[in-house]
Amino acid sequence: MEQTLYFILLLITLCSVSECVQRQYHFINMNKTWTEAQRYCREKYTDLATVDNMNDMNELKKSVTDGRVWIGLQRKWQWSSGDPALYLNWGPGQPDGRDECGFMRDGQWHDWPCSNSLTFICSSSNNMNTGLVFVNQGKNWRDAQSYCRQNHIDLVSVRNQNESQQLQQFINDSHISGSKVWIGLFRVRDSWQWSDQSNSSFRYWKTGEPNNVGGNENCTAIEQNAQGQWIDISCNNNNQFPYVCHEDKLILIKENLTWSEALRYCRQNHTDLVSVHSEEIQSDMMNVVTQASTEAVWLGLRYSHVLGIWYWVSGDTVCYQNWAPENGTAVENCDSAVRSGAVQSGGDQRWISHPETDRLNFICSRNEE
Repeated sequence: MEQTLYFILLLITLCSVSECVQRQYHFINMNKTWTEAQRYCREKYTDLATVDNMNDMNELKKSVTDGRVWIGLQRKWQWSSGDPALYLNWGPGQPDGRDECGFMRDGQWHDWPCSNSLTFICSSSNNMNTGLVFVNQGKNWRDAQSYCRQNHIDLVSVRNQNESQQLQQFINDSHISGSKVWIGLFRVRDSWQWSDQSNSSFRYWKTGEPNNVGGNENCTAIEQNAQGQWIDISCNNNNQFPYVCHEDKLILIKENLTWSEALRYCRQNHTDLVSVHSEEIQSDMMNVVTQASTEAVWLGLRYSHVLGIWYWVSGDTVCYQNWAPENGTAVENCDSAVRSGAVQSGGDQRWISHPETDRLNFICSRNEE
């Protein structure tokens, strides 16, 4: 009994832990195009900088020098099927920002006027081997899209590297290698998205921006002489600036693992399963879990039958709570199953109790400096 009381008191003292920051910014003082900067940030950190609020903006401004600096906001590209363009495989100097439809040549993508005429590739349920059909008719992008939708499924989407390799193999097997072929990629007019696909709606445009001068200003830079406000600017090779990467403190892992497997994964590859010991961290987490592929996502939250309490495996006490109704109660945990905590990926994103053998996505936290 004394040992149990000591443990509870020890946990209570941990309620004043410092709050973690969702992302950390890294200023890279090398001049690159927007696409080159994006590639570097994705290789070394998480992505080109996303800004969620004015606190983020003030933190970001501390690290940048005078002049223009790339951040991760760009006019939106998506697939004809409606899927967002998460995976991007642009050729050198692409997209140049002047055009709104995408073609593929030698495994790489280029933007081009939608009114130009090209052969194209449809996704299809008729070809059981590849799910692809090459249409050897020259059509503009809109007509190619209509043809694919009327006769097959849609213009082809390329959502990951594996699909890109499969498409290139199909092109090689069809003896059209080196040709320009329409794919289902197009730019959404007057719509902006973050490179990491964040749903942040925060904007900090300079007065009169974005103005899309010349019709090709599709990327975003900070202009320090305008109090760090943003301008839209062409992404082409003539514009090469330093840039800011961000490193997320919360990482959604889209693998379906048991709670114990998720804990092991996070501790081997990052720091730990996430602890949500403040409303601020809950808010940060809400931006992450919406991308999950399961209805709930594991947290580092565990129930002790011996002590009759919930606790964070990081050692933090459950001071801040966000339980859904009828969850996180003593009555709920009277069964013999070992239970752990998860967060709903939709709705109110409340915490819920799950048997630890369920297989869910999960959130890891990174090291904090």
